[in-house]
Amino acid sequence: MVKVEKELTISCTPEAFLDFVMDIERYVQVDDKIRAISWVRRDGNLTEFKFQPRLPGLSLPEPKAVAQMRLTPGRCIDIRLAPLPLNKFNHRMADFAARFSCAPVDGGIRATRMISFRFNPLTRWMLDPVLTRTLPGSVERELRLSKQILESGESG
Repeated sequence: MVKVEKELTISCTPEAFLDFVMDIERYVQVDDKIRAISWVRRDGNLTEFKFQPRLPGLSLPEPKAVAQMRLTPGRCIDIRLAPLPLNKFNHRMADFAARFSCAPVDGGIRATRMISFRFNPLTRWMLDPVLTRTLPGSVERELRLSKQILESGESG
């Protein structure tokens, strides 16, 4: 299993941070693991989107995926692949989970980003070492760029 968890203090409110992440068409500018987005559907605290994934350090073609982001207002966003029958190939390849959470601190929030993959035994030997090496930098970049955007006051 590959699991990465990073945190960074950002001078913003929990709502500003979580709204930025939930706006996937905007968030894609900081996340190098999301390529082209085919569609987005938002219903209250649930956002689903179909996208072309790109795992850092890999140049393999990856099938499109449908992800679900569930917001717990003021606290966190949990992300997973949409359940079967969607993502049949992706579910066979790996279990995926991700989370954005935030907690108030002096001067803003402590934003935490977690992402994990548990690949099937046939591909684990190849994918785990690459992602163990490349995923931490990708997650750090996400948080750093999110901080720059949110603290600069750039509007969506």
